[in-house]
Amino acid sequence: MKKIIAVTGCPTGVAHTYMAEEALKTAAKKLNIEIKVETNGAAGVDNAITPEDLKDIAGVIIAADKDVNPDRFNGLPVIEVPVNEAIRHPVDLINKVLAGQAPIRGGVRTSDASAANATQESFGRQIYKHLMSCVSNMLPFVVAGGILIAVSFLWGIYSSDPKSAEYNAIAAMLMKVGQQAFSIMVPVFTAYIAYSISGRPGMVAGFVGGLLANVSGAGFLGGIIAGFAAGYFMLWVKHLLNGLPRQYEGLKSIFIMPLIGVLVIGVLMVQLSQPVAAINNGMMAWLSSLQEANPILLGIVVGAMCSFDFGGPVNKAAYVTGTMLLGQGNYFFMAGVSAACITPPLVIALATTFFPKGFSQEERAAGMVNYILGCTHITEGAIPFAAKDPLRVIPMMMIASSISAVLSYSLHIQVPAPHGGFLILPLVSKPLAWVLSILAGSICGAIMLGSWRLWQKRHLDSVVSGPAA
Repeated sequence: MKKIIAVTGCPTGVAHTYMAEEALKTAAKKLNIEIKVETNGAAGVDNAITPEDLKDIAGVIIAADKDVNPDRFNGLPVIEVPVNEAIRHPVDLINKVLAGQAPIRGGVRTSDASAANATQESFGRQIYKHLMSCVSNMLPFVVAGGILIAVSFLWGIYSSDPKSAEYNAIAAMLMKVGQQAFSIMVPVFTAYIAYSISGRPGMVAGFVGGLLANVSGAGFLGGIIAGFAAGYFMLWVKHLLNGLPRQYEGLKSIFIMPLIGVLVIGVLMVQLSQPVAAINNGMMAWLSSLQEANPILLGIVVGAMCSFDFGGPVNKAAYVTGTMLLGQGNYFFMAGVSAACITPPLVIALATTFFPKGFSQEERAAGMVNYILGCTHITEGAIPFAAKDPLRVIPMMMIASSISAVLSYSLHIQVPAPHGGFLILPLVSKPLAWVLSILAGSICGAIMLGSWRLWQKRHLDSVVSGPAA
């Protein structure tokens, strides 16, 4: 039996990672192929690939949107694709490996000099992977810190203020711990962008650049600039110092490189902090102003972003904006973002429940799981359904999420936590109204999706059976 190795990993390390693993395993079983899948999840690496695993294999599939140490597979046939590709087309990927269409990573086949070029990712793809690699490292700080801050509000909005009549010592302690965890997300975000590009040499400069972006008000925009600047600058410095004798390795890594990196990136961020902060604050102010001036437009924009790629970079842009505004005491924006993110899996769940004839038995089982995923703010549960018909399903999801977000903003609902779904209902200012807003969008989406699938199935049945005699 032929054997294949696979590695999966997504930015958050939660849903896509394990959905890709399951899709590849299912496809391998159908093709009677032995497969071992290493997952790079939020909790770390599971089922790690060992040197022994790499013996006598047909090839390697790397389905990841973050750094998964691909250099260990140099010299082997390797296919590198986004994690969504493994979810959508696992059989095609395995067949390509078996057919010998996987190029040799880091080398050239004697019979195919163009194979090496096939392993080189585009610059845009590299930028995307570096940007997404840091998200899984940042999110635990955001979620832990944000929820602790939100829990402190259970004693009252001003319960952490010693001058307030609502003051509570436990609430004040939770607020302090939560704020510290929450405040470090930009430096961590920046440090891991740099780390993804140049390894440890870039991390120090990136972290300091992120701290400067944080204190100057440059925020995530400044953090992105600092992260990429630190990563590529330190990659260049590392290349320049490669000629140093081996006995100076300790001096280079502990003294020379950190000093140069922190100095250059620190000076750069000091110079750029004011203009970047002005842009960042202007964007935040504009989005905040839409809450009062035009909540419908804001809801449409946020809803469309959250359901455009189900946890991808566009979704993350809306989510990160919400977390930044949470840090500024704006709890309205996150209410719409969370509502829009919860909606897609609930659309799937409701559609498979109330329009069962439009879905297969396997899809109905997956739909039941989406009740749990939706209620806990895991948007990625909708991906397998959207992947089968993206041109129709994604617009339906965008409309549904927009309805949920518009209603949330129109009703002035506040959500002080960045994650958790319905688990954080005790912290929501108008919990019943928020749930109803989400259900309204989800039901509309379920009717659209369910009706379409019923029509599609009936049309297919009529084509197969042919005209009546």
